[in-house]
Amino acid sequence: MMPLVFAPIGEEVEIKKINGTPDVKQHLSDLGFHEGGKCTVVSTVPTGLIVGVKEARVALDRSLAMKINI
Repeated sequence: MMPLVFAPIGEEVEIKKINGTPDVKQHLSDLGFHEGGKCTVVSTVPTGLIVGVKEARVALDRSLAMKINI
C-alpha cells in the first residue's frame, strides 16, 4: 500500500484503507472516498491533488491525500 499522493496521474486505483480520526474518515466518505472504491488522480497542484471520484472532481490537500492508501 502507498498514499494516494504517489498514484500515477490518469490511472484508476482502488482505495485499500483510509487512515485518520473518525471525523477525517467521515469527511472523506462524504466526499466519495471509501475503502474498496475507485478514484483517479487527474492532476497535481502545488497544495495537493485533483482527484476524480464518483463522476466528480475533488481537490484534496496533501495531508488528506496522505490518509488515503491505495
